[in-house]
Amino acid sequence: MVKKILAQAYLWVLLLLLYAPIAIIVIYSFTEAKVLGNWTGFSTKLYTSLFTTSVHHSLMNALLNTLTIALLAATASTLLGSVAAIGIYNLKSRARRAMGFVNSIPILNGDIITGISLFLLFVSLGITQGYLTVLLAHITFCTPYVVLSVLPRLKQMNPNIYEAALDLGATPMQALRKVIIPEIRPGMISGFMLAVTLSIDDFAVTVFTIGNQGLETLSTYIYADARKGGLTPELRPLSAIIFVVVLALLVVINYRTRNKMKN
Repeated sequence: MVKKILAQAYLWVLLLLLYAPIAIIVIYSFTEAKVLGNWTGFSTKLYTSLFTTSVHHSLMNALLNTLTIALLAATASTLLGSVAAIGIYNLKSRARRAMGFVNSIPILNGDIITGISLFLLFVSLGITQGYLTVLLAHITFCTPYVVLSVLPRLKQMNPNIYEAALDLGATPMQALRKVIIPEIRPGMISGFMLAVTLSIDDFAVTVFTIGNQGLETLSTYIYADARKGGLTPELRPLSAIIFVVVLALLVVINYRTRNKMKN
């Protein structure tokens, strides 16, 4: 009985530590106070100010850059990672283990090492740093995560259905499109969502590949803002909106997955 109570208390304390900071940001997004922790009454002025582009044009530009880079990088890395996972799955056992090890290196490698490596690569190739280099960098570090998301779905798949489709007259491309992709689609969706999250969250790789042409993402904007001695109050409603959107997506995805498992 005591162990059960302690286990539940530990769980609730852990959840409190994880979600209390988010709850505080959401609560204080509904007040006009410039300093977090100073409640001056309920107000939605920060939300109104956030979407007034003339007031916070640079913040909205940073958000737009972050979202477009995240979606493009996630789309490209999902396609590349899915194809790579299919290729790795069809290798012989020893080669599959070797490629799995190689795929794990960028994941285990520190972000700062990845950022410096890509920075030196772009400089040595004479590529001007900016939007394109940030996008390529995000595709690079997101792709291994997609591979890890898709590979388990391939291992769960019946290996005979691809050959059966070929025997029934399907071309390899038709078999890929109508047999393999439906089987690995949940892994592709999980990989896409993970890539979007990683791209939005990234700072270390972005700061090394963003250049000095004035491009800003949300992470670099917050870093520059914090160095000035404080954070823009409109970051609180923006953080709350991002949290709610991500939470809604997770609920929808989990709901659909549960319904498919029941069916």
